[in-house]
Amino acid sequence: MNIKEIIIAVAVLCILGVIIGLVLSIAEKVFHVEVNELEVAVREVLPGSNCGGCGYAGCDSLAKAIANGDADVSACPVGGITVAQKIAGIMGKEVGDIEKMVAYVKCDGTYEKRETDYNYFGIDSCIYAAKMPGSSPYSCKFGCLGFGSCAKVCDQRAIRIIDRKAVVDESLCTACGKCLRVCPHDLIEIVPAASKHRVQCSSLARGKDVRNACTAGCIACGLCFKNCPENAIVFENNIAKIDYSKCTQCGTCVDKCPRKIIKIYG
Repeated sequence: MNIKEIIIAVAVLCILGVIIGLVLSIAEKVFHVEVNELEVAVREVLPGSNCGGCGYAGCDSLAKAIANGDADVSACPVGGITVAQKIAGIMGKEVGDIEKMVAYVKCDGTYEKRETDYNYFGIDSCIYAAKMPGSSPYSCKFGCLGFGSCAKVCDQRAIRIIDRKAVVDESLCTACGKCLRVCPHDLIEIVPAASKHRVQCSSLARGKDVRNACTAGCIACGLCFKNCPENAIVFENNIAKIDYSKCTQCGTCVDKCPRKIIKIYG
């Protein structure tokens, strides 16, 4: 190879280098994504559990929403007040009063309180048991199956199975919502920890059928609804539901319920 060929090769490489550099520079400008420093900072203090309890797909989505002002600084239920204070510092905001929320199992049908239609010997899972005839081996087709699918997904170990019914330890619960998503009977809801009066039933059956299936079921008599002085109780599909934004915890519903399925907590 003579000197001329070497010079040509070097020149070609230089030209290619310039072209590639120009292409990369243009591509960087065309496809450039602005980094929101607030979003990055917020994401760093979030716990990273990606539980979805905040209502967003995960911690990345929540961080973006908080940075854009679409979510409150206290939106992370797992992080609680500690994380909320850190995020508030990043966003330059104040943390308001954060109401502690907890998961609540809307069923009091322990093993001795409910009737059984057949014995289930399948996989120890509520999800599989709900696929059996009638969606439950118990006469009540709406109650807790008691095989612990909710307890198995709880990162805080806040759920235990006692007498074939899920029970939440509210001192450990962070209201992340994982248990809600695996319960095949939709028995679990997030309620204010300060709510002292709760309906312990989710049956949509009529009164007679409820009586035959469980001694701890709501028979839709309506006495709680009729006597509530704050109109805090509504009836939907044969079941009483408490509007906690209206409830003053006077206890009238507890006194009037003939089945004693509205219980006082705390």
